[in-house]
Amino acid sequence: MPFASSSKRQISVPAQPKAWVDPSALPDDVDVDVGLIRGSAPDHVKQLVCNTFYSYGVGEPDVFGYGLGRATRFVQISVDPSVERGGRMEAVTVAEVTITKSMLNGAGMLHGGCVTYLIDNCASTPLVALGLMSGTNGVGVTQGMNVLFHAPAPIGTTLRISSSSISMGGRVMAARCEITDKTSGRVVASAFLNKMQPNTRL
Repeated sequence: MPFASSSKRQISVPAQPKAWVDPSALPDDVDVDVGLIRGSAPDHVKQLVCNTFYSYGVGEPDVFGYGLGRATRFVQISVDPSVERGGRMEAVTVAEVTITKSMLNGAGMLHGGCVTYLIDNCASTPLVALGLMSGTNGVGVTQGMNVLFHAPAPIGTTLRISSSSISMGGRVMAARCEITDKTSGRVVASAFLNKMQPNTRL
């Protein structure tokens, strides 16, 4: 005669996907003074956005573009409902950097690769901010970029890099970016950026 087992059946719960990069796990960047950054985002969000930009986006001193990344400074980080999007949250970041000789091409103008580096890193930041405010991880890897070059920029020009979120889904996110000459307002480059959350279970 079969006997009853007293052991309970184990129920397996699928593991939640691990965040690609968790902004709250990154160290505070000592060069950031959030009191100098304008915008409606709370100070802790401004700090975490900067931590993600400098630690994950820029990296350590011996990696590509380190000097350019460290010279880039955020002047505004905002997260507000967008009238154009029916009240949905929209994040906006504005950063500035002054063109130095190391950023030039052979013709003495801002290098296209330099522009692309700035867009890739800066246009990612409104997605990080939006994710922090909405409880979603907005840090991903770049899936694609569409960059338009509008005008050259010589040494000494201060660039204003304005980025805003477009959409944030479960794994795919999008942002737009415009780089202008801060003094003249002339558009240097504009772009759309798509990012995605990598599958961390692989």
